[in-house]
Amino acid sequence: MAGWAEKIVGDRRYLILSVAVAISILTGLVLSVDRVMYARALAQEKAVAGDDAAILAAGLRSELDKVSLLPITLAGDLQVGETLARDAGQTRLLDIRLENLAKRSGAAAIYVMDRDGLTFAASNWNQPDSFVGSNYAFRSYFREALNGGSATEFALGTVSRRPGLYIAHRVGPAARPLGVVAVKIEFDALEESWRKATNGVYVTDATGVVLLATDARWRFLLTGEGVAKLRDAAQDRQRFGLARLERLVLARPQGAGERAIVEAPLFDTLQSISPDGWTLHLLVDPGPRAAAAIASGRLAVALALASTIALAFALFFVRRRRQALQETEIAQRTQTVREQLSQANRLATLGQISAGVGHEIGQPVAAMRVFAENGEKLIARGLVDEASANFREIVGLADRLGLITAELRRFSRRQPAPRRLVRIGEIVDSALLLLRDRIASMDVALDLPSAQDLDIAVVAEHVRLEQVLVNLLQNALDAVGDGGAIAIEAIRGGDDIRLRVCNSGPGIGADKIGQLFQPFATTKPDGLGLGLVISRDIMRDLGGDLVFEPDAKRTCFTMIIPRTK
Repeated sequence: MAGWAEKIVGDRRYLILSVAVAISILTGLVLSVDRVMYARALAQEKAVAGDDAAILAAGLRSELDKVSLLPITLAGDLQVGETLARDAGQTRLLDIRLENLAKRSGAAAIYVMDRDGLTFAASNWNQPDSFVGSNYAFRSYFREALNGGSATEFALGTVSRRPGLYIAHRVGPAARPLGVVAVKIEFDALEESWRKATNGVYVTDATGVVLLATDARWRFLLTGEGVAKLRDAAQDRQRFGLARLERLVLARPQGAGERAIVEAPLFDTLQSISPDGWTLHLLVDPGPRAAAAIASGRLAVALALASTIALAFALFFVRRRRQALQETEIAQRTQTVREQLSQANRLATLGQISAGVGHEIGQPVAAMRVFAENGEKLIARGLVDEASANFREIVGLADRLGLITAELRRFSRRQPAPRRLVRIGEIVDSALLLLRDRIASMDVALDLPSAQDLDIAVVAEHVRLEQVLVNLLQNALDAVGDGGAIAIEAIRGGDDIRLRVCNSGPGIGADKIGQLFQPFATTKPDGLGLGLVISRDIMRDLGGDLVFEPDAKRTCFTMIIPRTK
């Protein structure tokens, strides 16, 4: 009996020791797995945050590019100059024109001030919060634009009390300035789109002041090095409505059912927004992803202890399921990003060519005025037939203005249009309508396909084909410079049409050819390197392709367009 008792005690001690060792091994294994999964989750979150921040920054740059050229264009406008020269008859006409221009461009307000800061004309002339009659000589953007030619300032509106970016440009020469044209941009829609994606986006200026944010409570708070710097209280009160700017604190007290806005380690992904010295911050809390990763790791350990076979099956199933979910998520996100980048590319292109389009519009407007004045004089003299001829000219010019503005609206449309039968000539004419002024100003020789080739019809989306052709023509104009030559060729194939854009520029180096269709690879100092990438994606989505096909003396890009799809 004593031997049996000793054996039972020995077995119990062995069992206890074995359990203790097993628990120690299991604990060590779980902790090791936790660390590995946690580190992996952080790496994935950081990579995703970098991509998301780049997309958000591109969207903000697009909003700025849409109206950045408006003040410059209007500063050289004849009607603006006449209004500042105290031509009272032009004021109401200019008000209406600015109102229409603000609606089309999405600007919150466009207004014209004389050299003393008094507003003579504004897009909101018929609104309760009209700027007309207000004096903005105290604004920094007015003084800097009047003295230096152009300026920008983010501030709280003195009339609307709504924050926005003011872009200003001087009218007239530096020695004899007539006044200043200013455009105000508000970012409510952009901030709302950010809120739908995340609650951790904000933009700071060069001094560390928060200007835009998904959380309205963060606006006009200080971040980074700006907290320790002395500030001008009077200037801050004038710009932001606050004499003292508080520090931005990104965490809030936790209560029942409440958690921190962000949890350590906090990822603050930065993207610079030039030329205003802004910085976009994307705050990401890796906690949820890390918790999910740790939970997945512990589940794997539990399954491994239960059964090797069950572990193998479970790991295979979980891996396949996770991969499918990730692929679905990536596909959805990629589609969304492609649509956003395509729209941003179109709007950026419109911003680049807006000065030329403004010239195309300005000439018919000036001609219409001359015909109208002459028609009035002819009627007064009883020359009705001659006056009628003048009015027919005005109708023709109005039709041309309608054609140009309709093309701008169609080109900037966000929603994709249904595919239809479209002639190659329609695509070429639409693209040249947007670029005609730039082509003429550069004295570029342009060779077009024959009338028979332009009459070829394909089934496609007009605007998307036009976007690709405009991008290729823009690149060709950049390459050839003044006095160069560009050729547009249409080549019939069996099942497709090949629309080529060739230029006589210096060509593309052999070391750059492999990077032509890689994102963010560009030789332009102010380029994003997305034009060719987006263009090829559009062509492939239409069932065709975009390829680089140089010949002996020219640089050529070819749009392969299927006849039917």
